[in-house]
Amino acid sequence: MPFVYSSPLWSPFPSMNSATLLPLPGEKSSEGIQLEYIAVFLAVLFPGALVAFDYDLLQALPRLTALRVYCAGIWHNAVFCAVCGLLFFLQPLILFPFYIHAEIPLVLDVAPASPLSDFLSPGDAIVSLDGVHIHNVQNWMEMTALIDKKIFQNSSDSHYFKGSGAVDSRKGYCVPTALLEDSGKVQLAKNQSVCPNDLVAFLKIHCFDPSRLEDMSGEDGHLGRRENVLCLNAKDIVKLEKCGDSRGSITRNGSSCMCSQNESCLSPVQLPGSTWVEITYSRPYATECLQRKSSLLDTNFSSDAVEQKCGGTFVFVGDVISMAHSVHLTEYQPRWGFFLAEYLPNKLEKSLVCTFHVSLTLALLNSLPVYFLDGESILEVTLSHFTSLSPRRRRKILQTCLVGGTFISVLTFLRIFFINFL
Repeated sequence: MPFVYSSPLWSPFPSMNSATLLPLPGEKSSEGIQLEYIAVFLAVLFPGALVAFDYDLLQALPRLTALRVYCAGIWHNAVFCAVCGLLFFLQPLILFPFYIHAEIPLVLDVAPASPLSDFLSPGDAIVSLDGVHIHNVQNWMEMTALIDKKIFQNSSDSHYFKGSGAVDSRKGYCVPTALLEDSGKVQLAKNQSVCPNDLVAFLKIHCFDPSRLEDMSGEDGHLGRRENVLCLNAKDIVKLEKCGDSRGSITRNGSSCMCSQNESCLSPVQLPGSTWVEITYSRPYATECLQRKSSLLDTNFSSDAVEQKCGGTFVFVGDVISMAHSVHLTEYQPRWGFFLAEYLPNKLEKSLVCTFHVSLTLALLNSLPVYFLDGESILEVTLSHFTSLSPRRRRKILQTCLVGGTFISVLTFLRIFFINFL
């Protein structure tokens, strides 16, 4: 009577679609047990393997030897998990000859509904967020969360004006007087100052003088009047010099104004729930950018056009948390821009993570005290070590554990199925 030992296994590249029997007459395992046959099969999407031993010879083995045989499949899955985990943590070192890691994140995909879809495309690199350099994906998520947190917690940095919105004293731009003359006309809608077309509302602040901040928030204060709200093009403003509390250490007359006499310090007006964020990006693998190196000495070469095609800075106004999750990034930057190079590390990482989780799940599943799994044989051998129990009591405990384990496992899997698929 052969004993069948089954071991589920998983590979990210399954190629078998039917069961295959491999007869091995006279072949022996490492424990000296003769193998009847080995079968490889595919159950739905998960391949597996089973080995048939002579049951009588298996029963004659010492308990610890038999236990090692029963645990072989679980042990293989555990080793596979360890190998996948090791490769996952060593992936930056393994890919070092071909990729630069954690220097600048690259865009893999932008959701069609993302507010960044008009600015970013696959292959672009995110350089900085609000002037802070971004090194990796975690840095990107942490920075957006920090900006969102500051908007709500640092209420002292924001000052509300009737009919305008909120002004963040940490963000300001030195706008020339000539540009202010071309500003759009402010419109009033639902007690809010709004700008026409794609213009953004700005409020003139007198150098962010701390002694005047309390007076600015008055309902009838000079800065709260609608005529002091200016509508400007954000694309032109972000290219200007910065002013404000967090823009530098140079101060004048106790204020943080760093603008010249023919410039005014303007801060963007932010409606409740929205955040003004500057995002600087580059396109290192764009054809125009790659040709730039060989065209620097060409007098007919348009540097402005190249700068625009190779990257720039744009402004996002809205929910930064939703914005951060709407773009898919990778920490690996290819040293050479070959076809689909930016996607390979991500695919490899996903394969290792998926293989690790599936192998760990199969190892835990196969060790459960459930009928027809290795856990049944493991529990039986384990109970045989308790010599103080009679064989009848051991069988009763075994049956009780198997019935209970099978029932609980079925209920758990049904619950998971209904939660995730129904």
